[in-house]
Amino acid sequence: MEKKIALVTGGVGGIGAAICKRLAQQGHFVLANWIIPGTEAKYLEKMAAAGFGSDATATAFGDVSSYEAMGEMTATIAKDHGPVDILVNCAGITRDATFRKMTPEQWRLVIDTNLNSVFNVTRHVVDGMCDRGWGRIVNISSVNGIRGQFGQTNYSAAKAGILGFTKALAQEVIRKGVTVNAVSPGYVETEMVAAIREDVKQQIVAQIPAGRLGKPEEIAEMVNYLASDGAAYITGANLSINGGLHMYA
Repeated sequence: MEKKIALVTGGVGGIGAAICKRLAQQGHFVLANWIIPGTEAKYLEKMAAAGFGSDATATAFGDVSSYEAMGEMTATIAKDHGPVDILVNCAGITRDATFRKMTPEQWRLVIDTNLNSVFNVTRHVVDGMCDRGWGRIVNISSVNGIRGQFGQTNYSAAKAGILGFTKALAQEVIRKGVTVNAVSPGYVETEMVAAIREDVKQQIVAQIPAGRLGKPEEIAEMVNYLASDGAAYITGANLSINGGLHMYA
């Protein structure tokens, strides 16, 4: 496959970094978006240890919850490296609380980072993809956006919104050679999941037919396929990777 410019929001995190690594292995130039100081340095160290230097990857600073910031970031990427061909919307946070105790700030932060960010970034790159006649957009949703989750009305709402966004945009741009798909992971071995209390984590694993947590690399493999030429006939789809935790037609 021809080398493409790939942007992964939240690319310095667990799943995001795995996606960046897999896309770099495919031969693409990958930009990992970051916002928390220090995370970009750790990302570059990990990529260097895996054999990927400045000719394969770079970082892109910017707050995904800001439309203006994403405009500046994508313009800088285009100037320094070229226009974005592959976009993976992976940025996400949690601010869990039962709805009756949830604050407006907890709601807003999650919606802005997990859902509004998908608009904020995609809007700045989709026209270029359409003009060039090729593009891949992969949005990271969640099993909890499909089935809901106690204490996560904000997170579940945001991730469910991503699925509607994916299906609608897919219809608008497929004739321009641009596909839009979603991937919905279950519980994956990341720092976010590692922070869960051990007894609670064991209860979660006990509910998963596969008997284990997912691996970031397994999510990355699916994203890499959806970003390929081979997936040109797949659009508007949501692919679940959850070890059988939630099965639906």
